[in-house]
Amino acid sequence: MENQSSPDILLIAPCGINCGLCLAYLRDKNRCLGCNADNVHKPAYCLKCKIKNCEKLRETAAKLCYECDTFPCSRIKLLDKRYRTKYAVNVIGNLEQIRDRGMDEFIKNEKSKWTCQACGSTICMHRGFCLKCKGKK
Repeated sequence: MENQSSPDILLIAPCGINCGLCLAYLRDKNRCLGCNADNVHKPAYCLKCKIKNCEKLRETAAKLCYECDTFPCSRIKLLDKRYRTKYAVNVIGNLEQIRDRGMDEFIKNEKSKWTCQACGSTICMHRGFCLKCKGKK
């Protein structure tokens, strides 16, 4: 059974990206609280995100793209290609893991994968290292 009250769940964007790994979330100044939060510090490109604002997404129960009848759509495919190439993040794989194994298992795997071995902080997916101590995966 999934723990729907976990704050980590709120950090999983509709596209399957873990906002808790994002540079905008991990930075100290003008910190973004993730795609699912209302936040004045959210970057403009996040506010205008075509995936987050997708009309078909509003029709899904969990508000995650894997529930859509067109998954994976062209937008998700483009995002997946960009994130796999630039940041070694498999967006479609994330959504499939959430669908197949559940949110709790996905979050557990993310914590294991993205925790700095040197200091225990979170590794930034956009930088590829821990912003606290510069340690890597």
